[in-house]
Amino acid sequence: MTTTSHPVVPTHRPDAGTISGGVEFDIDEFGPSFGAEIRGVDVASATDAQVSALRRALIDYKVIVLRDQHLDDEAHIRFGNRLGDLTFGHPVWNSGDVPGEVYSLDSADNGFADVWHTDVTFMPRPPMGSILRPVVLPRNGGDTNWADAELAYQSLSEPVRRMIDGLSAVHDGNREFGYYLKQRRNGRGNTWDGEEVTELVPVTHPVVRIHPETGRKSLFVNPGFTSHIDGVSEAESRGILDLLYAHLTKPEHIVRHRWRLGDLVLWDNRNTLHYANRDYGDARRVMHRITLRGEAPIGPA
Repeated sequence: MTTTSHPVVPTHRPDAGTISGGVEFDIDEFGPSFGAEIRGVDVASATDAQVSALRRALIDYKVIVLRDQHLDDEAHIRFGNRLGDLTFGHPVWNSGDVPGEVYSLDSADNGFADVWHTDVTFMPRPPMGSILRPVVLPRNGGDTNWADAELAYQSLSEPVRRMIDGLSAVHDGNREFGYYLKQRRNGRGNTWDGEEVTELVPVTHPVVRIHPETGRKSLFVNPGFTSHIDGVSEAESRGILDLLYAHLTKPEHIVRHRWRLGDLVLWDNRNTLHYANRDYGDARRVMHRITLRGEAPIGPA
């Protein structure tokens, strides 16, 4: 890993020694493409300038890790509200005795997330970002991996990029949460974008998404919620998606984080996928996530 001391700017990864907004961070970059640990900031007492710089770092690095942030749910939410507007924790899942903004993933209640996915793409306006922290960790295992969907798009051949630029894909939350919504919530989910979720209607998003803040393209399909490519045959759809999924999850597109209590990880949900390793047997793993309100995905013109 490469260690540099610098702040960040919103449209490209910064050069060592640059300063933005008077804020300088100690940044340990995970690799040449994306991901970084940022040291020297306490989110519970961060200044407005530091929070703004962290927001810019999120755009630059896509995934940022902050260690030694021992937050409870309320402090977690307060920090999230300083970065943007928060959604309800999840469109349909009942996380129990936690604030409404929190989605609790508890392995004791099937909260595993061991499939590559981008959060909540089965809704018309998926979150722009997520902020995750561990509450209970197994003695070992349970790491989380992120894939850089922007780098994956850029590293495709030009003919393949041209082919997929005009495609759309259907995302269907019923694959994962339909039975739960009907049987355990009696068809009454949570409030998302101002409306109670009573059914999970499949939505269509572009296969290639334009990032609203950088203008860069990334792949916007995921095995967790994308059901098929629109307007092509089932065989063609499967072939295209299999190609893209294999490419997305190549090792050079991935960073992996080993959790410690006190960690706080932020990621840009518009150009990443993630996967939680389910390799800890019967041990318990509990993670609390909040999500930042996003916008409807837009593809190439």
